[in-house]
Amino acid sequence: MSGSRSKSIVLWTLVTIALITLSAPTVVVLGASFTGGNIITFPPDGLSLQWYARISQASDLRNAFLRTLQVATVCTLVAIPVGTLAGIALAKYAVRFEKSVQIYLLLPFTIPLIGSGIGLMLVFGKAGILGQLWPVGIACCVINLPFMIWAVTASATGLDPDLELAAANCGAPPLQVFFSVTLPAVMPGVITGSLLMFILALNEFLVSLLLVDARIVTLPVLIYNSIRSIITPDLAAISVVFIACSAVAIFLLDRLVGLDIFLKSK
Repeated sequence: MSGSRSKSIVLWTLVTIALITLSAPTVVVLGASFTGGNIITFPPDGLSLQWYARISQASDLRNAFLRTLQVATVCTLVAIPVGTLAGIALAKYAVRFEKSVQIYLLLPFTIPLIGSGIGLMLVFGKAGILGQLWPVGIACCVINLPFMIWAVTASATGLDPDLELAAANCGAPPLQVFFSVTLPAVMPGVITGSLLMFILALNEFLVSLLLVDARIVTLPVLIYNSIRSIITPDLAAISVVFIACSAVAIFLLDRLVGLDIFLKSK
């Protein structure tokens, strides 16, 4: 009995240390964003909302954030059809170049982002589309698409093929079978992958740095340019806005899909 209690104490101690370690940066940034002073400090020098008011009135920050939302939207809109069809195909059919596709799915972990970013910069430069926002969204989609495919594949693996056969035997054409049976079955994966792609594109920095110019900088690039000179509390407030966006995405994921289903698919 004492041995079991000792194991529980050790386990919960390790869990507590892990939680504190993971949450400490968020707590520090959150506290620093409410400081009343002019220097970023923790614990905060008093409590004030002045930095949130300042970033809401700063047109450069607002425009950069809107541009970042555009990039994330383009990335998500491209990833939904491409990732959904690719994920279903990998789960249901014997794809001819399946090994090559599997290698592609490992690219986010094997190829440094700087290499992918430079390659995309050269391709877009040849095409003459550098200096626009939508290529940045395409680039974010190309780099992060494996995450979308994984999410859809996890849902499509559990799809009962008899359901599709039953719909076909009832006279439904292939397109109707797809929209009436297959797509609803993999919708949890589609929603999960879409939210993940949106968050990844929202926070993408290195690729955006290589593909944008001074006229259309995204918010992560603008933050990077700012911290090269001085780190002020308004940057902490911007970071909290990013954290809030991620929290909203997690909330939507829980409401639309369920975190238990999402975690099981992983």
